[in-house]
Amino acid sequence: MKVKKILFAILLTASCSLFAQVDNDPVIMRINGNPITKSEFEYIYNKNNSTNMIDKKTLEEYVELFINFRLRVEEAKYQGLDTTAAFIRDFTNYRAQLAAPYLTDREAQEAVIKEAHRRMQENVEVSHILIRVMQNATAADTLAAWKQVQEIERRLRRESFEAVAREVSQCPSSEAGGHLGWLSAFSTIYQFETVAYNTPVGTISAPVRTSFGYHIIKVHNRRKAPGEVLTAHIMVFAQQDEYAAKQQIDSLYQRVLAGDDFGRLAREHSEDRGSAVQNGELPWFGAGRMIPEFENAAFALNETGDVSEPIQSMYGWHIIKLLDRRGIPSFDEARPEIERVIRRDERANAGQRAFVARLKEEYNLQIETENVNEFITLLEGKHLNDSIFQSQTAKLNKPLISFADKKYSQADFAEFLRANPTSNRTIASEIINEKLDDFISRRLLAFEDTQLARKHQEFRFLSQEYHDGILLFEISNREIWERSTTDSEGLTAFFNANRANYTWDQPRFKGRVVHTADRATERAARRIIRRSPNNEIDRDLQALNADVRRLRVERGLFLEGDNQAIDTDRRGFRSRERFVPSEEFPRVFVSGRVLQAPEEYSDVRGLVIADFQAYLEEQWIKYLRAKFSVVIYHDVLKMVEEN
Repeated sequence: MKVKKILFAILLTASCSLFAQVDNDPVIMRINGNPITKSEFEYIYNKNNSTNMIDKKTLEEYVELFINFRLRVEEAKYQGLDTTAAFIRDFTNYRAQLAAPYLTDREAQEAVIKEAHRRMQENVEVSHILIRVMQNATAADTLAAWKQVQEIERRLRRESFEAVAREVSQCPSSEAGGHLGWLSAFSTIYQFETVAYNTPVGTISAPVRTSFGYHIIKVHNRRKAPGEVLTAHIMVFAQQDEYAAKQQIDSLYQRVLAGDDFGRLAREHSEDRGSAVQNGELPWFGAGRMIPEFENAAFALNETGDVSEPIQSMYGWHIIKLLDRRGIPSFDEARPEIERVIRRDERANAGQRAFVARLKEEYNLQIETENVNEFITLLEGKHLNDSIFQSQTAKLNKPLISFADKKYSQADFAEFLRANPTSNRTIASEIINEKLDDFISRRLLAFEDTQLARKHQEFRFLSQEYHDGILLFEISNREIWERSTTDSEGLTAFFNANRANYTWDQPRFKGRVVHTADRATERAARRIIRRSPNNEIDRDLQALNADVRRLRVERGLFLEGDNQAIDTDRRGFRSRERFVPSEEFPRVFVSGRVLQAPEEYSDVRGLVIADFQAYLEEQWIKYLRAKFSVVIYHDVLKMVEEN
């Protein structure tokens, strides 16, 4: 119950801002005392009455439809449907999805997508030196690594990059002088990629910190990206016996040259079992996605079907076959894949980071630095989960941040730290600053969320449209649709009162055609039809099929020509044509009679339900118009602009 109340309070807050009247937007009508503004009415009217609509309504006609719609919504709220857990869940989820694009800098997000596509057009050949520093390294370890990097920078002024890399780099590429080969967008982490693409050819970058540590990057060359290749390979590991591996790969290569099927050889002999089961086929790849030796050999193949000589990598020996080649896709073609990949790396939050930066300026964010520093002092030598730290910070209550008309204290931040105690960092100042950034971002975004309806008319209208749409569906289902399909007494009474409206242009036979396997089954079936209650006949007939299929029943309303057994039977349409039963069910009889007009609502169920729904709707609207007040301001109505 408490959770439900909290959810309702959140929803109520959102609704208050959602439906708040906008300045200079006159009220066009009041329904049950609730104002409907001119802009809201215009939005719905023009959306539902656009120029391409077949059944366009005049303004006066639409006013009546709109009033009926809002009366239903008022009744739904009167019955409390807007307080149910299901409604709160559905509307809250929808509103969150609708709000997401408004809580990000779309230009910034678009910029990183375009940046990625630009980088896909070009490859960069790089080497690097890595000094490892984990994200949660101590201050001492971080400082030691930084001093080592500074010393490396000094050495690079007088020594070759390759020699220094072989000596000090803590990456496997050190054996090759730090050479990583050609890189493309997404082939490495974003910070590294950005520095690599922004460093001029022939120069060395300043140190860059990533999740792996400190890197110094040298850019050797740039080239137009060759696109992607689809390849298959046969691989022999060379970890145990290099000579035997070379002998085996040479033997397989000779078999390929002799015309043996490459896919079969891969299935039977390749030691890369993941690709072997796919005839050696590997996924599409571009620059920077494979080890350099493999990549270079693959891109050196020119024609589909070409096969490389055996090439050696750090893993073993490979024979590579080119299956296909493709260029870099256009921006529109590449966009879905770029967006998918970006969601998994540092670029995912670029739009939101830029948006938060803008909010800080817009709402004049103020930070009380001295009061932030108290947290840093208390955290020295401890961690966020430390009970002493938490007890000490629980006593703090000075101002911490402020923006717009919002103020948050040290106590608010202390509570946030208790709820979010994890961090990869180990230096107190870095931990607190990281958490403070998160705290500020969440508070700014939460506040901005409450301003969306005021700032963005489209958001306000779409939110309200969905809000009212859910309520309209639920109340209509309760008052009209369920009742019209389940109220047998009401349907019967309505049919009887309007029987003259339901006629047929041709008579129908109403009853059953029973196909039986033998005389005993026929007798049993006839006895069931004579003696069983009408609502139990079909069940009892099917019981005759308990052990073996002994009969088949056709039941319903039949026009002449629908069923030959009925057409020729004396109870049916008495056609002179001859009916021939099947071999499986040679004994057939007909039970029922010909009707000139429907005798009960089930004979024309669909039509009666539709008419009954319309009748219930009409009576319901009369009831709602009497229950709730409706006031129209005609002077404002005349101002409505029609598309």
